[in-house]
Amino acid sequence: MEDTKIIALYWERSEEAIARTEKKYGAYCGSIIRRILGDGRDTEECLSDTWLGAWNAMPPQRPTRLPVFLGRIARNTALDRYDYNRAQCRDSGFEAVLEELTECIGTATPEDAVNLQELGEAVSAYLAGAAPAVRLVFLRRYWYCDSIVEIAGRTGFTQSKVKTILHRARKGLGAHLRKEGYDV
Repeated sequence: MEDTKIIALYWERSEEAIARTEKKYGAYCGSIIRRILGDGRDTEECLSDTWLGAWNAMPPQRPTRLPVFLGRIARNTALDRYDYNRAQCRDSGFEAVLEELTECIGTATPEDAVNLQELGEAVSAYLAGAAPAVRLVFLRRYWYCDSIVEIAGRTGFTQSKVKTILHRARKGLGAHLRKEGYDV
């Protein structure tokens, strides 16, 4: 079923919308969630929360790109679960991805929460000026939480090249953020 028809089902408040969404995007959203949590036990619950989030958001929102819209909800749901699990001293491997990024963006304090949107815009501006291969590798690692091996398999690059691209991208991002006035 086309995305526009699925969105129309949400606007009609038809429960079929959730079934169609799950059928078409369940694997996609599930992979985002599993990469963050690293644990299959929470995936089903997060997927249910993702579908509920989509149900609650449409209407009033009418997404132009449904997979991006659902991916964001799935990612945010998984990050909320990750925070909950982390508070209970459980780890998923997502820590490694976060540690890599802290070398170029530092750590945020509660006082910095107001500036997080501006930081996100600065990161987006950096990626907009980066080469397509750099953007792809960066997003696969830090948005989708793919492993180095998975990125290499997806792109056809060697693992060494993926690591080099990521290292240079983090270094370039750090320089860009310093130029924008961030203390990293």
